[in-house]
Amino acid sequence: MRLPPRRGVRATIPTASMADIAFLLIIFFMVSTVFRTEQGLKVFLPVAEATERLPRRNIVHLWIAADGQISVDDYTVNPSQVRGIVALKLTENPNLIVSLVADRRTRYRVVSEVMDQLREALALRVSFTTKFER
Repeated sequence: MRLPPRRGVRATIPTASMADIAFLLIIFFMVSTVFRTEQGLKVFLPVAEATERLPRRNIVHLWIAADGQISVDDYTVNPSQVRGIVALKLTENPNLIVSLVADRRTRYRVVSEVMDQLREALALRVSFTTKFER
């Protein structure tokens, strides 16, 4: 006795509300995204005549305030700690560029000490951040 072949029920995914779900996800991520503002020391930058943008993933920000306070990537540090921190970051990323942001009222002695620390850490790619006025 031969049995008739079974007719399977075809499973389908309803796509009528797919666009609604996509837009809800877009709105959710737009609302929940946190944009990180630059934090650090209050610094008044010197003026430059030309500027150049650097890739963010290869940058470590080093801030020097007018009173000589030093901050590396939003962490306040002592001048003697700069070499160790930057050397550690250089081992993690050999393409690292140090973005040095110094207040225009900072004593040159402090900037020179930080530059010496960077040289000892073998951080030879240093970018001096300035304010560009048109």
